[in-house]
Amino acid sequence: MNQHFKQKIKHKLMGKNFNEGWIGRTAIYLLLIIIGFVYLYPIIKMFAYSIKDLEDLVNPTVQWIPTKIYLENYRTSFIVLNYWKTLLFSLAVTLIPATLQTITTSLAGYALAKFKMTGKFIIFVIIFITYLVPVQVYMIPRYVLFNQLGILDSAWAIIFPATFGQGLSSAIFILIFYQFFRMQPKSLDESAEIDGASPYQIFFRIGVPLAGPAYLTAFLFSFVWYWNETYISSLFIGSDLYTLQLKLLNFQSQFSMTSGLTQQAVNEAIKYSATILIILPVLIVYIIMQKWFVEGIDRTGITGE
Repeated sequence: MNQHFKQKIKHKLMGKNFNEGWIGRTAIYLLLIIIGFVYLYPIIKMFAYSIKDLEDLVNPTVQWIPTKIYLENYRTSFIVLNYWKTLLFSLAVTLIPATLQTITTSLAGYALAKFKMTGKFIIFVIIFITYLVPVQVYMIPRYVLFNQLGILDSAWAIIFPATFGQGLSSAIFILIFYQFFRMQPKSLDESAEIDGASPYQIFFRIGVPLAGPAYLTAFLFSFVWYWNETYISSLFIGSDLYTLQLKLLNFQSQFSMTSGLTQQAVNEAIKYSATILIILPVLIVYIIMQKWFVEGIDRTGITGE
């Protein structure tokens, strides 16, 4: 009886596997809480500071919970960022390039995976080189080219490279689609060919539906990377047009040039409120699509940067 009781306690504590027992579950939950806190801490801090007024900011006794909720910081940030107009332009140079890049890289990946061609190894080497070479190396030639084409200081400077598979980290997406299309059974393509389907019909009716997780993953990663991009945007479209990220990068100067503000000087709370307004669209997209995003990550086998 005593031995049976000991075995029962041991089974509850340890379980058959480590993650089935109380000790294992407790360790896993503690680890997840710690990791979650590391990621959530900056957001919680930004939000706590963004609703503070100047008195709470200079009061050393007020750390996390302000004495009152002060939303004037968000109104000021809206005005300085010119939020709705800048948001629309930011979406234009994010959604359109992300969509075009996803389409063009999927076509390239499908061609490499399904068709026999000479020099395929050389093509792969070139694709790897485009990813390994730092973007700063070819920015000057690209700047000169775009100036000759007359697309500088416009959204086309961002859209044009994505249209031809030269967007942000396009090589990664080509390899993702190549691997995904290569894993699809050849028997499906052969059956479609017997039924008289053309290569285009096979791609759109068989390849694309089966590669849904890869499309979703590539689009979401491309969306986030374009949304957070500041180097290329500041070089190609930063003179007259601004994305939200460029507005935040130059927030101090933008604040001083904005008229009609009751606030005389920018402070930490206003900067935090502006940051939250900028990351909010990405958070909304992720919350809505997290289920499919996680599934796509699992099936494509990639990790974020």
